[in-house]
Amino acid sequence: MKYQGLTIGVPKEILAGERRVSATPETVSQFVKGGAKVLVEAGAGLGAFFTDDAYRAAGATVLADVREVYEQADLIIKVKEPQFHEGLGVHETKLLRPGQVLITFLHPASPANHNMVKALAERGVVALTLDSIPRISRAQSMDALTSMSTVAGYKAVLMAASRIPKFLPLMGTAVGMIQPAQVLVIGTGVAGLQAIATAKRLGAVVYAADIRPDAREQAKSLGARLVELGIPDELAVGEGGYAKHLEPEWLEKEREALKPVVAGSDIVITSALVPGKEAPILITKEMVESMQPGSVIVDISIDQGGNCELSEGGVIKEHQGVTIDGTKNIPGTMPTSSTAMFSKNVFNFVDNLVAEGRVNLNLDDEIVRATLVTQDGKIVHEGTLESMRARGEI
Repeated sequence: MKYQGLTIGVPKEILAGERRVSATPETVSQFVKGGAKVLVEAGAGLGAFFTDDAYRAAGATVLADVREVYEQADLIIKVKEPQFHEGLGVHETKLLRPGQVLITFLHPASPANHNMVKALAERGVVALTLDSIPRISRAQSMDALTSMSTVAGYKAVLMAASRIPKFLPLMGTAVGMIQPAQVLVIGTGVAGLQAIATAKRLGAVVYAADIRPDAREQAKSLGARLVELGIPDELAVGEGGYAKHLEPEWLEKEREALKPVVAGSDIVITSALVPGKEAPILITKEMVESMQPGSVIVDISIDQGGNCELSEGGVIKEHQGVTIDGTKNIPGTMPTSSTAMFSKNVFNFVDNLVAEGRVNLNLDDEIVRATLVTQDGKIVHEGTLESMRARGEI
């Protein structure tokens, strides 16, 4: 059996508000049928409405003390990057041991996560990040970033709609017509397209901006009005259809094109990302201050630093009457749908990684090579190293 001899650990997520879990009873059953031993921390699935008894029925061993999960497991699967564990008074990185394998969303290029990544390297942990899975056909079933982006794009619009002090759709009333809200979506990948579709369903006038021609076409097909950014296509599109990292002069050109549209928007949803790299700043403090009081920015890209200069991870704040939402775990607010997708992505990723009961770090495999962050006490993820070098950290 493929997983014979492998012990997989499933800790409960400890990030505030995080209700997802990295494995469901369904995926636990698949691991167990393949010969794996699966250890689940008691209560790990309750936020997504999976009981401990359901995990036991699937073949898992449920442990009350998460330290036992970490001590016994060869492979730890999580949703979010290691955090400080208030209950134990220790950071989760300290629970990991040399040679142990960690699979989760690390977002290692984000400056906020650099110290955590360094700690993983110092501990000798083999860490792989799900946010760097390449966009290739073979990896589609593992692409947790795309799955979670679907959730984030949908929910971000609902979050913003609940905060703005006006209707989204055109409303005919006894006192006349009330004009629809204007929504700008920056970055029309999976999250952005879902945001456009959701905002359109709610009746808003939607504008969309993306440097990639195919992404613009998809946004247009959903009924969005396109913002011309003036970035040459050859500078815009990278490997796998993802956006390329732009040089400072082109980023400034993009910001200039966005300024008047941002100023006229009631809602701005930002989801512009470059895989494995820090998110580009596309909305400056000056641009925020040009918006009308009561407007809302939801920065979906916050896990990789954010697209708005004023965004703070995990913080919802107001600046001159404009709400800037830096919620870090938007998919975690829809735990049933997001966990169903995420857990299958993780299972497929592990299935690709494991051979004969052992984790096989085959660097000839593009998926493994792209997602590996720390190995043998070193940071090996290029996007992370680039971000650290830019800040003089290494």
